[in-house]
Amino acid sequence: MRRLFLTTIACGALAIAACAEDKSTVTIEKATPAADGKKPVVVMETSLGTIKIELDDEKAPITVKNFLEYVDDKFYDGTTFHRVIPGFMIQGGGFEPGVKDARNGTDIKAKEKKTRDPIKNESSNGLSNKRGSIAMARTNDPDSATAQFFINVVDNSRLDRLRYCVFGKVIDGMDVVDKIRNVKTKAVIPGAFEDVVIIKKVRRADK
Repeated sequence: MRRLFLTTIACGALAIAACAEDKSTVTIEKATPAADGKKPVVVMETSLGTIKIELDDEKAPITVKNFLEYVDDKFYDGTTFHRVIPGFMIQGGGFEPGVKDARNGTDIKAKEKKTRDPIKNESSNGLSNKRGSIAMARTNDPDSATAQFFINVVDNSRLDRLRYCVFGKVIDGMDVVDKIRNVKTKAVIPGAFEDVVIIKKVRRADK
């Protein structure tokens, strides 16, 4: 089971890491930018409102193609924002919500979804982890991102140096992002979380 968590690095900055099984990075054919020059947009419906995200398929073609493949597969439907840090980011896209344990009514058994193989890191594309940007969550290995992502709720330029790949930005719904950032998620047991925000569905805006 692949579980994401936050670790403190030597310089004091927070970095997203994971306990993960060893996977080989796969090469995904780069997305071809639209002929009309328009960037792809996805609409993310959550239990707290709707977020519209513009993806930069010119600067992060591999990452955008990978993300859109998960979107088209409806992979994100019913997953959660399972980790929320108000002064940092909101992270989701990997866990399905659990159910309360009938024995005591408190434990929540969350299930992590199986993903495709990791993709090549594109963090040197010039995009920065600024407030409202969306980036890929990964392990300490830069080339380990699969499906999980995070939205920066403050400027986190230190993550640029740590090679966290930004591949788009929120263009509508930052008020919803700010609602999510104030939800107090609580880890009950490893891989189990309370008070998660549900991602109802993610679709391309033109579909």
